[in-house]
Amino acid sequence: MRRRMDAYLEPLVEPERFAFYQAVCEFADNEIAPELLTWERQHCLLPEKVIRAIADLGLFGLTVAEEYGGQGGTQMDLVLMGLALGYHSQSVAITPGAAASLGIKPLQLCGGEDQKRAHLPDLAAGKRMFVFGLSEPGRGSDAANPEVRATRIAGGWRLQGEKCWSTNAKWASHIIVHAMTNPEGPRGHRSTCFIVPMDDPHVHYQEMHGKQVWMQSSTGSIVLDQVELKDDAVLGTEHDGFRVMATTLNGGRLFIAGLALASLAYALDRCCTYAQERRQFADQPIGRFQRVQDVILDMDIALEQGLTWLLHLVRQYDAGTLHREAAAKVKIECSRRASELLPLAMEMCGGVACLDEFGLVRHWRDLFVCRVGEGSNFVLKTLATRPLMPHIQDMLQ
Repeated sequence: MRRRMDAYLEPLVEPERFAFYQAVCEFADNEIAPELLTWERQHCLLPEKVIRAIADLGLFGLTVAEEYGGQGGTQMDLVLMGLALGYHSQSVAITPGAAASLGIKPLQLCGGEDQKRAHLPDLAAGKRMFVFGLSEPGRGSDAANPEVRATRIAGGWRLQGEKCWSTNAKWASHIIVHAMTNPEGPRGHRSTCFIVPMDDPHVHYQEMHGKQVWMQSSTGSIVLDQVELKDDAVLGTEHDGFRVMATTLNGGRLFIAGLALASLAYALDRCCTYAQERRQFADQPIGRFQRVQDVILDMDIALEQGLTWLLHLVRQYDAGTLHREAAAKVKIECSRRASELLPLAMEMCGGVACLDEFGLVRHWRDLFVCRVGEGSNFVLKTLATRPLMPHIQDMLQ
């Protein structure tokens, strides 16, 4: 099925990358879309057979170097995968997306060679999955000061505390824990990241129930009860956990911006079809009304602008030249614009838009996560504003 989004993507990427995107779209159309309603109505997480199918396509190892058993792709490939899968369901797309951008990426950026060889082959094959333990019950936006504590013991460390809102927790083999190790240190040098096995008897996972967004994605609470680790569990260097976290989230924000645009792309296609088929007032299609046209055109403009901007920044990310505030800005704007337009799209379609089978309400719900995930838009606006007022940037809050 040709999507309006394809017309904007094809000129922006290389032919082989566009072919990859189309192949993932075909997988989503054939294997995901027909099952979504059943999964949602049964309130079940993404089935293991689907996770296995995603692994068989090589999507978990998309950005892992070939020497470690991966596909050798880049952030561009990851974002294209998110656009292809997120068109039908953000919660499906975020499963391999978070596994790569939040689970594998810290290891790629900051891990030692022994750590990479120990984990990357199984991560690339989908036999393991890392979850990024950042958010906590008492810490959301203030992620630089985690409440989880890691204290020195003979030969290693002891961890105590809880992480929550951890994507892919149910399927995770390990959690990357961002923990406080130097409370009196300078800002940005107070924490350390650790690789912790989920099967440690002192690690306790519980799925977070009652969530009404990303319905097929696992979101867990993970308690660390006096977990003891050796020094080789440190990811990166001691007291450098903030850098691990910050560099990881840059790529994650680009992926989230892509999910917002995928939802917008679905809404645009759904509304274009509906506006031509739905007939009212002397048996005329509602698409003839200018107010309907306005909504459709605004979605189309926002989609073209967002994709062009996003892919430009993704190329900068892959070249190592992307600034943090740029990733924040595109995530803010894509999630904000899509969130503004989805209610108008639903209003244009009327009561049918409330039905789960119509699809719009799923994307309307999930766009909330795009606004608060990978850093709340409220907080990211301060990050993005700092370069604009450099003489008072330390005063901004």
